[in-house]
Order: sequence, then C-alpha cells, then structure tokens
Amino acid sequence: MPTIRVETLIDAKRSIVFDLSRSIDLHKLSTQQTNEEAIAGVTSGLIKKNEWVTWRAKHFGITQELTARITVFIKPDYFVDEMEKGIFKKFRHEHIFKSISAQTVMIDVFDYESPLGILGNFADKLFLERYLESFLKERNKVIKEFAESNRWQEILK
Repeated sequence: MPTIRVETLIDAKRSIVFDLSRSIDLHKLSTQQTNEEAIAGVTSGLIKKNEWVTWRAKHFGITQELTARITVFIKPDYFVDEMEKGIFKKFRHEHIFKSISAQTVMIDVFDYESPLGILGNFADKLFLERYLESFLKERNKVIKEFAESNRWQEILK
C-alpha cells in the first residue's frame, strides 16, 4: 500500500491554511484540470467532522465518483478524510498543520490501496503514485496562492 507524503511551507496563519484545506469551493478551483465537481453531501463551504462529499471527476479519460468522509477533526491541527465509496480499495488522507513562527507547514499523508490486486500494484509503480503526488502538489499550490494573498478572503467569507 503506497504512502505519499507532501510538505508545503505557507506564509500564512495555520487557521487560514486549515480552513482553505477543507474548503469544497477551493478544492473545485484547485482541480479544474480534472473537472471535479461536488455532486452530493457537502457541495460548498467548509466540510466538518462526520460530513461527507461525493466528487465526480475525470481521471485518465474515465469519469469516476468518489465519496469521502471527514473521520477525524481537530481544528486547526489535523483532519482526516477517508474514502467510503470509489475506485480505490481504500484511501486515507491525513492533513497535518504545524505553526513555525508566522508560517504554516501543511503536511499531507495519503495512504491508498489500488484495486485489481497485482495489476493495481503494477499501475502504482508505473504511473499512479506519481499522478496522485502531482495531484496533491497542484492542490497545495492553489492553497498556498490563496493563503499568501488576500484571495483567501474570497473563500473564507
């Protein structure tokens, strides 16, 4: 089961970065390349503990749906979303936030298990792990851009 870890240093308060990370609206903006849309559950605003969202997106030319629930929520330090329904056998995404002076270190720990057994393991090594890491980095780039400018106020009204 692959584990992807991405650390992003952001020049903004931890509470702002935390809230941007759980914003459905910002997630939509950060995933325009896959046309992600929230189609059920919490479809806008800030998601909280025990709430869920179903995303529809196109990855590798295939339209897919994935439902994830927030299972752990400790504001502004940590939250976890876990897949309830989707193409993966399972996934768990930890979001960790640490303050360092006036900056925030945002840490993503993404554990997942691909479907299709040995074929899924082969896909992980061939392309899927790199694809998912790139997906997380692009999302974090958008969070950083909004957090480090006044644009975060557009999202966190």
